[in-house]
Amino acid sequence: MALDLKPLVSPRSLVCDRESLTREYGKFYAEPFERGYGRTIGNSLRRILLSSIQGAAVTSYRIEGVKHEFTFIPGVKEDVTDITLNLKSLVVKLTDATEGTLFLDVKGPMVVRAGDFQIEPHLQILNPDQHIATLAAGASLRMEVTVRMGRGYQPARRDGGEEEPIGLVAVDGNFSPVRNVRYTVENARVGQETEYDRLILEVWTNASVTPEEAVSYAARILKDYMDLFITVEDQTRQVQEVIEEKEE
Repeated sequence: MALDLKPLVSPRSLVCDRESLTREYGKFYAEPFERGYGRTIGNSLRRILLSSIQGAAVTSYRIEGVKHEFTFIPGVKEDVTDITLNLKSLVVKLTDATEGTLFLDVKGPMVVRAGDFQIEPHLQILNPDQHIATLAAGASLRMEVTVRMGRGYQPARRDGGEEEPIGLVAVDGNFSPVRNVRYTVENARVGQETEYDRLILEVWTNASVTPEEAVSYAARILKDYMDLFITVEDQTRQVQEVIEEKEE
């Protein structure tokens, strides 16, 4: 038997603060919610935003002449560990692809930055000023960097198999384009009633995904999971009908 549920008060739209909106920061407002729903929705979106939005990150690289992570690179100020940390700071965007490669072939003296990489058409480096290495006169640096799509934090994959190229350095990847999420809940008014919630959601990203895109993706993920529960009654009714047909 279907329940005769009274509709709950809910927001008609999500409002974005356009004055403060950038590719890296967004502030959103939604009201009114029934008491308690602001925190429920805010916490759900925050968890999804921080854990489930896909992004690109460096997963491995090779430097010509380097056999392992502890190899000294002649004429290069940074050691392999320093270069690894610098590569992990790259902000990369992949379009219509799940993997890409960055290429570097330079000679000193020079300061190598992310913008010095040669990139494939489906790749974009969003922080070209990111420091990579410092080369002395006569030094050279040839490097091949692999970028992949992923979700959340993934530890470096070191297969150690026979087919793994010598000198391949695996890198821990933080794939999430969302850097931080904060939500607050305030009182909202409906007519003379003030016992409603106003949700304020703030989102910081690395610019490979805009805050608006991130919130939209998170909401779709939440909706997909909720759809399962919406259809529970229909699924139960179908099962009951099948059982009754077999009994007849």
